[in-house]
Amino acid sequence: MKFPKKTVDDLSDLKGKKALVRVDFNVPLDDDGQVGDTTRLEAAVPTISRLLEAGAIPVLMSHLGRPGGKVVEEYRLAPVAAPLAELLDCEVRTADDTVGESARQMVSELETGQVGLLENLRFQSGEKDNDSEFASQLAEFGDLFVSDAFGTAHRAHASMTGVPEHLRPAVGGYLLKSEFEKLTEARDNPERPFVALLGGAKISDKLPVIEHFLEKADVVLVGGAMAYTFAVARGGEVGASMVEPDFIDEARRILENRDNYRGELVLPVDNVVMNTDSEELETRVTKTDEIADGWEGMDIGPRTLEMFLTRMRVAKMVFWNGPFGAFDYAPEFAQGTVKIAEELAGLDARVIVGGGDSASAVKNAGFADDFYHVSTGGGASLELVRGEELPGIEILDDLE
Repeated sequence: MKFPKKTVDDLSDLKGKKALVRVDFNVPLDDDGQVGDTTRLEAAVPTISRLLEAGAIPVLMSHLGRPGGKVVEEYRLAPVAAPLAELLDCEVRTADDTVGESARQMVSELETGQVGLLENLRFQSGEKDNDSEFASQLAEFGDLFVSDAFGTAHRAHASMTGVPEHLRPAVGGYLLKSEFEKLTEARDNPERPFVALLGGAKISDKLPVIEHFLEKADVVLVGGAMAYTFAVARGGEVGASMVEPDFIDEARRILENRDNYRGELVLPVDNVVMNTDSEELETRVTKTDEIADGWEGMDIGPRTLEMFLTRMRVAKMVFWNGPFGAFDYAPEFAQGTVKIAEELAGLDARVIVGGGDSASAVKNAGFADDFYHVSTGGGASLELVRGEELPGIEILDDLE
């Protein structure tokens, strides 16, 4: 599906104009407070470079972490400036606040060829509250608005939907356009066989997504901690594994209705489990429905892995969101996720990784460049493939 909004390519006469750009620089920081992964910075470079080449002066705004509407030193955006400047090959100036005196002075002093970076949006409570006054203050920093933060496009926050109420033109960047077009391709026109792999911890976050793909895909493989709620729903014992009791009935309803869906629902049959009572890391493999008390499921088991791999190998299009084990807890629980990533990387298929922890997993495993698309937005990608409208896209200028 073609991106339905105007983009930076529809703008003209940009020389000397300040472009207020919403980017997603919610990057991981290492123990020294430096950027540990520049993926999201790299994703923003094409749009920023396009503006610079046209003579515009980009003023960037982003959030970082969850500071809760107050200044938290460890979440300052200053560490982003140096690696971003290197990627852009230009000076990146920073401000000590978001809309205060430091920000106003920095923006006023920017010259052509320079980039400005406002302080963390979420230092201000008005960001998540979509406060109109805060949005108006941000809008004063630009002559036009560019949205390129797909990771927050599903949030009606001040920087996403409030600013365009005060500032036009309001257009999308290259990242936003690419994310929309590739994810809606999987939603609206998938090549078949179409396989969906859904992992992660919370079934409460994924039940609507599971049902969506059961209606759209040919096969739906479900793993991660959320599979234990399904195991309980069919009468199994899962020991100390994570279960969401409030969603057992919903999981049971899906199981009872599984023959009426288009897609085949495939659940784990065995798991790697951990002894929660042992001070040492003690693991074993057991059937998913027969996990003993004091043992917690941490990864899919070898039989499940082979079952999943067999189903994946016939696919022409794959959508994957969520890891299949606690890959970041210990290497012993990363095998399922890594083996799946390795298999997907070698498939003759269009593989779309739907952001979040699964995107981190494929990057850590060294396979990110082997996929058709790795999304920068977990929640946004899930909402888009379910057919939800994203407010951060809907607010932008329509194509004429």
